[in-house]
Amino acid sequence: QVQLVESGGGLVQAGGSLRLSCAASGILFNGKPNAWYRQAPGKQRELVASVTSLGDTNYADSVKGRFTILRDTAKNTLRLQMNSLKPEDTAVYYCYARSDFTPYWGQGTQVTVSS
Repeated sequence: QVQLVESGGGLVQAGGSLRLSCAASGILFNGKPNAWYRQAPGKQRELVASVTSLGDTNYADSVKGRFTILRDTAKNTLRLQMNSLKPEDTAVYYCYARSDFTPYWGQGTQVTVSS
């Protein structure tokens, strides 16, 4: 059974930093496409950052230069380092992984950035 469990969310002031983590069981992050998505109230879920099976990364324009996606293969954990946070980054952040064309999602972790 595959489980993705996010942690690290919370309340932070604008300009601050947070690091999200996603621990996986039943699936290996290494060698598979992984990503972080987010969903703000009243908005659709959007891609924040992704990493391909080969390690190539991609970021939404709104977070480029501020967020970094990291795959810790030793701990089978996906991380999202978020710096220079803005109020518009407020959302529930979800971890995503895919294996054999099957998508898996975590339960989400709330990030709130106050102005």
